[in-house]
Amino acid sequence: MGELLLLKDPRQRSGRKALKAVYFARHELNQLLSLYSRRVATAEWRDYAIDHRPGFAIFSIFRHSHETPLYSVVKMPGPGGRSAEYQVLSGQERLARGAALGDVLTLFERKLRVVS
Repeated sequence: MGELLLLKDPRQRSGRKALKAVYFARHELNQLLSLYSRRVATAEWRDYAIDHRPGFAIFSIFRHSHETPLYSVVKMPGPGGRSAEYQVLSGQERLARGAALGDVLTLFERKLRVVS
């Protein structure tokens, strides 16, 4: 019949190590979805998306599903295979960076204020 030919993935560059896909662990998803559900309850956020790519994973938060994300929480592997690094982005601006997801999510904690 026919001969099977394996084609090289054009996104992989020869001579460089292929990046492995990065995923959020269950406890990380619990933290992200807990924060997300609290903000949905106050009608601040309405949609989210999770994307896994070679070299990073992204949890994007939207006010409306047809807009660009308000915030993106990015998980990247640390250098040399060490523990992951997390970042919170708003567009191209980096708002927070840290070695633990809980540390970068403190950015979203509400500040108490006096209401008269």
